[in-house]
Amino acid sequence: MFFLFKLKIFKTLFLAQSFPLVFVIENKKFHSPMKPFILIILMAVLLTVTTSFNKPVAGKDDYYIIIVKHKYELNVYDVDNNLLIIYPVVFGSKDLGDKMMQGDRKTPEGTFHITSKRPHPKWNRFIALDYPNAESYAKFNERKAEGLIPYNAVIGGEIGIHGTWPHEDFAVDYFQNWTQGCVSTKNEYIQQIFNTVAVGTKVIIKR
Repeated sequence: MFFLFKLKIFKTLFLAQSFPLVFVIENKKFHSPMKPFILIILMAVLLTVTTSFNKPVAGKDDYYIIIVKHKYELNVYDVDNNLLIIYPVVFGSKDLGDKMMQGDRKTPEGTFHITSKRPHPKWNRFIALDYPNAESYAKFNERKAEGLIPYNAVIGGEIGIHGTWPHEDFAVDYFQNWTQGCVSTKNEYIQQIFNTVAVGTKVIIKR
């Protein structure tokens, strides 16, 4: 029966070399704890899958991220395409469309790479992406040529993955799209991602 449940794995990243893997599993459909024996079985399976997550230093090709906007999910995969963890995330505009130009508060879609990581004074951690890249400019120029955006529009930038304002993790719980186009998750989760993925890691964002 538990195969019918929609499971969300909200903690499984290796937090430090000496830290254990931690799993928190939520049954979103029934909102009730899973039976202990089912939890033990699932944890054993996940431990097997995530063995490679124990590397002390991750390289840019050890993991990749796929963000699915309509599911409000950030998925982390390893080099063997095993899904390791799913984090809840929120975005900018409520319509979840592709970014068209600066100021539209939409989160861009495409294939990007992490360019830098830094602590952030407002949103805990900031993982910067290489938006706009060549793919972004191609779409932007095509849309401008088709008249879909104003001729004097600019493409924008400063897109990344970050946390929330202090004590406002509830924005993620309630799927409140509040950013200017970035991807936001809970502060605890952004710290885990920040400490695990390397600069250069591929990030795919899709509708």
